[in-house]
Amino acid sequence: MDPFEDTLRRLREAFHTGRTRSAEFRAAQLRGLGRFLQENKQLLHDALAQDLHKSAFESELSEVAISQGEITLALRNLRAWMKDERVPKNLATQLDSTFIRKEPFGLVLIIAPWNYPLNLTLVPLVGALAAGNCVVLKPSEISKSIEKVLAEVLPRYLDESSPNLGRIINQKQFQRLRALLGCGHVAIGGQSDESDRYIAPTVLVDVQETEPVMQEEIFGPILPILNVRSVDEAIEFINRREKPLALYAFSNSSQVVKRVLTQTSSGGFCGNDGFMHMTLASLPFGGVGASGMGRYHGKFSFDTFSHHRACLLRRPGMEKLNALRYPPHSPRRLRVLLVAMEARGCSCTLL
Repeated sequence: MDPFEDTLRRLREAFHTGRTRSAEFRAAQLRGLGRFLQENKQLLHDALAQDLHKSAFESELSEVAISQGEITLALRNLRAWMKDERVPKNLATQLDSTFIRKEPFGLVLIIAPWNYPLNLTLVPLVGALAAGNCVVLKPSEISKSIEKVLAEVLPRYLDESSPNLGRIINQKQFQRLRALLGCGHVAIGGQSDESDRYIAPTVLVDVQETEPVMQEEIFGPILPILNVRSVDEAIEFINRREKPLALYAFSNSSQVVKRVLTQTSSGGFCGNDGFMHMTLASLPFGGVGASGMGRYHGKFSFDTFSHHRACLLRRPGMEKLNALRYPPHSPRRLRVLLVAMEARGCSCTLL
């Protein structure tokens, strides 16, 4: 049997035993994830330095601390998130029990990018585990050192059935980024070292909309500048393209920032800052349209990896009330049913 097929079979079997559904099992997995971060912090810092030359300060702030915060939040709120969510009822369903039940999808696949290789692997993993799923985790093959730590060390802290699939690193992304340096003209930076996979922070000017650097996510230290004549032209430029994962508006005028926010759409938005919305578990992180589906961070991760099952439970012996719905129909019965089905969210009781 193909080893991947065997792995998937074992994971599905593990899920169908029901062992991942209990709060105790989910919490144990999350605590294991927390121990992985705490006991291997230096190893993770070293791996991030090797892959991305991140300083210990940046690694702790943008990768480890955010991931640990998600774990802490999930452990603190796990049972509350798992509870059935009561929903408003109309007159016709006042005697029924209506709620949304959060059910795990079962077996989920998480594919991580390489720009924040720890953060963008573990934060969705927290939500998937909290929601009671079995997980196949695919770290980025580009961030080789972090991939190695996740593949070899992380499984020791989780249930032996949440394996990690990895691949061999290559120079593809470096070559792609270096090719983008040919767009427009380099105003700042532009240096590169293939042996160290290093590209200096670079600003490109006189960039044309049709050039490759304006056609894809950059995922690198390259900032292309395209001149426009007005805020209207900037907004029009944004809106005729696919919706971005994040949009950052910088201006001395709060009205300009608010206008960009109101007249555009993106996965996330920051005014006069970048990235910081990612640090808040109270804000969802995710794209819209071509920039991604779903959202995570805190309870948003739990909800993304849960099936929200619509439930209505009706007591037996209600056929006299139900009879209004059955033939022979009449205008009076229709009026009564339409009134009863209005979404009033009333708290009245049928007597």
